[in-house]
Amino acid sequence: MKSVYSMYFNASDMVIKLARELRLHPTEAEKTLWRAINKGQLGLKFRRQHPIYNFIADFYCHEARLIVEVDGGYHKSRIQRERDESRSAEVALVYDLKVIRFTNEEVLSNTNAVVSRLKTALSERMKNQLGNN
Repeated sequence: MKSVYSMYFNASDMVIKLARELRLHPTEAEKTLWRAINKGQLGLKFRRQHPIYNFIADFYCHEARLIVEVDGGYHKSRIQRERDESRSAEVALVYDLKVIRFTNEEVLSNTNAVVSRLKTALSERMKNQLGNN
């Protein structure tokens, strides 16, 4: 049996605890997207506020190795965008995970388009997963 730490990519106990707390207080955009994806509507299971090494993904699909981030306003700053890009590159390189980002505004104003883009990303990732086996 795999340890919980392998599913969390060796996240620390502190990161795991913080993820549990964050699940209790989702943003409106996170609630909206969760309602659209949480019951297998896309054919794959997602987890909310999932620990991955030293950060917490808003949503994570283990089967597709896909992280979904829903970004609030502070992600618009140049410094935060650079941090986000660096983290995305790191998880891609180290863990073979893909990160797809949406803004709160995208999720709240056009949920169907967000779900459509997610379906496309999931399909591409699953094809890649099958091709690597």
